[in-house]
Order: sequence, then C-alpha cells, then structure tokens
Amino acid sequence: METPVPTSSPSRFAAFGGGAIIGLLGGLIGLGGAEFRLPLLIGVFRFAALEAVILNKAMSLVVVATALPFRAGSVPLADVASQWPILVNLLTGSLVGAWFGAGWATRLNSATLYKVIAVLLIMIAVVLVFGHNTTSSGRPLFGGAALLVAGIVAGFAIGIVASLMGVAGGELLIPTLVLLFGADIKLAGSLSLAVSLPTMIVGFARYSRDQSFQVLGRNQSFLRFMAVGSIVGTFTGGQLLGIVPDNVLLPGLAAILLVSAWKVWGHR
Repeated sequence: METPVPTSSPSRFAAFGGGAIIGLLGGLIGLGGAEFRLPLLIGVFRFAALEAVILNKAMSLVVVATALPFRAGSVPLADVASQWPILVNLLTGSLVGAWFGAGWATRLNSATLYKVIAVLLIMIAVVLVFGHNTTSSGRPLFGGAALLVAGIVAGFAIGIVASLMGVAGGELLIPTLVLLFGADIKLAGSLSLAVSLPTMIVGFARYSRDQSFQVLGRNQSFLRFMAVGSIVGTFTGGQLLGIVPDNVLLPGLAAILLVSAWKVWGHR
C-alpha cells in the first residue's frame, strides 16, 4: 500500500492549490472538475488507484452539494423539482449502476483499475469535445416506454462510470438530459447535480465497506484543504465562464485528459 500523503503545511498548500486549479478548469466548462482531479491524485500525490477514486468521490460530493444551491439563483430549485419524472427515470438506473460500479472497482486489482480509469478518461475527453455544445430540441428523443427504458439504461451506465472514477458524472449527464430528454442546457446543469448527489452517495456507501475507505481517515487534513480549494476554484471558474472561447478551451482540456490517460495507463 502506498504511503499516505503527509499533512505538513507544504502538502496542505499543494492540496489547496491543486484543488483550486482543478476546480477552476471544471468551473470554466460548468463541471466540478473531478475528471481532472483524479489524475492529479494518482500522478502527483501518488495515491493508489482505488484510494484516489474514493478521495475523488468524497471531494466530488462536497463540490456537488454546494454547487446545487449556488445555481439556485439562476435555476430555481422549484424548476428542478418540477422535472421529477426525469430525475426518477435516470436515478432508477444510476443508483444501481453506482452500487455495481463501486463493487466492481473494489474487486479489480490496481493495474487493471488504472487501465479502466485511463480508458474512461479518453471517453470523457471525446464527450467533452463532441458532446458539450449540444443543443436542445425541446422535446424528448423517444416517447413512452422507449424513453423510460433509454433513461434507465443511460442512468445505469453513467452510475457505473461515476463510481469507477469518483466523479459526479455531469460530463455525461448533461448531454444525456439535453439529447435524450430535450432539456434546456441551463436546466440540464442543475438536473445533473440533482441526479449526481444521490448517485454518488450510493457509490460512497458501497466503498465504505472496503478497507481502502480508511484513506479518508488517514488524510483528513489533505481532504479538507483540497475540497476547499476545489470549491473556490469551481466558483471562480463559474464566474469566468465564457471568457475563454469553447473552441479553444474544450480541445485544450480534452488534450489534458488524453495526456493524463496515457500517464495513468502506465502507472505502477
């Protein structure tokens, strides 16, 4: 097992700074930044794969729990609650997927989990470039039972990915909400948070049964500083949203994910 990150002042500063930078990147594209934070935890802070996923999950929970009320000024919570059929549809699949994905992650050896994470980082990079600027048709892609089944299947797949990487899943949920359910892009951002929070809690509960969950207790100071940095960065990035053109920002961030995937793939 890898040595826990020391809780010295320099390490705390690095944790805060790293969290802030990652949060800023995520905030610039309207996400929590967990997909960028995971490679940082593995490659820079040298946590083992499963420990990094659990730490990432814990910090994602903090970011998402604060992001939803932050957005209430532009997207009232009543508007989110009024879309409860969509929330229930996706949650039916995502909660099961989250439990299944977390269980799968705890059974994989580290070498395999590194490769799974690398593949998922590549997938998210592709979605970031081709799925982020999706536009809503204003109507669902399917109707009746077909939409119900599609929502459950999509939620299940997203729940698995979210648990395996310790992310909120917004990079996958938002395109799904827009393309599958015809949701407005701004509303989709808040709906994705509403789906992500219980989905992450289920995955977190499953991880708590594994001995690697003790990484949270051993690194409480590190976790607090990085979580605060992530919130500060995400909030700042949100205020700067639109400053950098998407046709410059998104390919650049996708490139970061691809380089991270390559490094994670070969991690030992």
